Amino acid sequence: MTGAGRARRNAPPREEVLAAAMDMIAERGLEKLTMAGLGRDVGMSSGHLLYYFRSKDELLLRTLEWSEGRLGAERGRLLARPVSARERLSAYVDLYVPDGHRDPHWTLWLEVWNRSQNADEDARARQAAIEGAWHRDLVALIAEGISRGEFRRVDADRFATRLRALLDGFSIHVAIGLRGTDREQVLAHVREFIEEGLALTP
Repeated sequence: MTGAGRARRNAPPREEVLAAAMDMIAERGLEKLTMAGLGRDVGMSSGHLLYYFRSKDELLLRTLEWSEGRLGAERGRLLARPVSARERLSAYVDLYVPDGHRDPHWTLWLEVWNRSQNADEDARARQAAIEGAWHRDLVALIAEGISRGEFRRVDADRFATRLRALLDGFSIHVAIGLRGTDREQVLAHVREFIEEGLALTP
């Protein structure tokens, strides 16, 4: 058993299920994630899973929240490093953009977004909370760069909104494998946008 597998087996039941769901998405794709298959993987019945999660929609959202919790911790470590705001902004972008086609975290995000059309207010609020954490960190980082004289003076919230919209659009292209749009091309476009928007005037 791999280290990840051992860690999963030692986790609390609900966390074990979420880790297993993420593993299944990474290894087999979202279309292969079923309650029955997940139950077999963690040694639980479909009924037991439904007791925990009520529906597949809830399972997917919980799995996303779990995955985002891990990303949030990594983002926090990156943004706390004693380097320039510019370097930390580059690290933020690098963490945001998918690793490539069928990136499991982004595959899950796209499915949750798709299902959110019929989601209840609680689910929508939880999605908004995830988005809000990324946004607040970005606004704070841009504001810090401005205060340190690394970035030109802009409305940090407005710029962060536009940057995240750009990141989301390009990230979808990478995650679905849109021809002619790979990760390196996306990072180059984003770097250019940041340079044009935040570079100090000579």
